Amino acid sequence: MEEKLRQQKANIIKVVLFGPESTGKTTLSYQLAVHYNTVWAPEFARQYLQKIWNNERRTCQNSDLVPIAIGQMEIENRLSKKADRILICDTDLLETKVYSESYYGGFVDPNLDKYAVKNTYDLYFLTYIDTPWEADDLRDRPNERQEMFDTFENALQKYNRPYIILKGNKKERLKTAVNAIDKLLSERMNLDRFSESLRT
Repeated sequence: MEEKLRQQKANIIKVVLFGPESTGKTTLSYQLAVHYNTVWAPEFARQYLQKIWNNERRTCQNSDLVPIAIGQMEIENRLSKKADRILICDTDLLETKVYSESYYGGFVDPNLDKYAVKNTYDLYFLTYIDTPWEADDLRDRPNERQEMFDTFENALQKYNRPYIILKGNKKERLKTAVNAIDKLLSERMNLDRFSESLRT
């Protein structure tokens, strides 16, 4: 199981859309992928849990979280090989860990806990709750948005993740995210040039 949760090495920049449900993560993931002409890793939990809801009329259970995490990493690792300079991730295992702790009394599967902390990314975009709540079959905490946002931010701070809070409308969020990613790309390019100069 551990191998399936492990992040494979890739010489690209990885950014994560991170935060509570219904805060625009998927929309922005797609916008960024289009902007940078690259691929984005969708949230596996959505398709996994929607299928369960359609077939069994039940919501997420604790036993679903490890299969969700495995599915998410399979997508990420596969698309890392196809990405052009940057991979946009609609979520990561740290988000799954936060949900596990929030919904199941602080419990997290030990393997999920390990790789939620061990897997790393270049930047997180923490999406604020100033977007309208959009109900669907899976979303269930419309009255706890601030509490969940604080929980996500606390996780980023606890594990010393680099992050930027995204607020405003879609256009404003996209502009902020693009500026941050452009800075990362420029820094990576300069580092590559420096490394190349040392080899010649």
